Amino acid sequence: MRFTASTPAMRAALAAALGVGLLTATGCGYINPQQTSIQYSASDGVRADVGTVQLRNVLIASSGKAGSASTPSADAPGRLLGSLYNTSGQDASVVLSTPSSGSVRVDIPKNGTLHLEQNPNPVTFSHVGGLPGSLVDVKVTVDGKTQEVQIPVLDGTLDQYRQYIPTPTPTATSSASGSASSSASASATPSH
Repeated sequence: MRFTASTPAMRAALAAALGVGLLTATGCGYINPQQTSIQYSASDGVRADVGTVQLRNVLIASSGKAGSASTPSADAPGRLLGSLYNTSGQDASVVLSTPSSGSVRVDIPKNGTLHLEQNPNPVTFSHVGGLPGSLVDVKVTVDGKTQEVQIPVLDGTLDQYRQYIPTPTPTATSSASGSASSSASASATPSH
């Protein structure tokens, strides 16, 4: 027996039913967001854009041990790793600070890139302010614009970060406070 739609309304209903059936059968994600349109860090570090500077795969490597103590401490030193990209035609100064440490300044030339792992002047915090596995609130200031970025703290469990963990300095009997400062302008290279 042959089936034919005799009226235009029946043909339209048949086409709509067929279309819905095909969409359902193929698992069409018409109403679902596409995962490829969501930006995220496919790495251990985080990403952030502050003014004209892009932070990519940024993390802090720290043993979590301060001085000669063998128990984990938020007072341990840590080294900032990742890449900073200056997307402007002007040189940029980036100031990073944690609540428990002083500020660290790095300079990036116009349209330049700074790979912190390759920097001969490591960018370190004297006190990270968090244990490995936690997130530390770091204030990032670029040309007067400040943004708080939560940066993960990782220890030497992963081999690729072990070489970057700063050695804690032995604790003295008297407590000294100060701020860390560093300039990393020498190793920033322009990107084209």
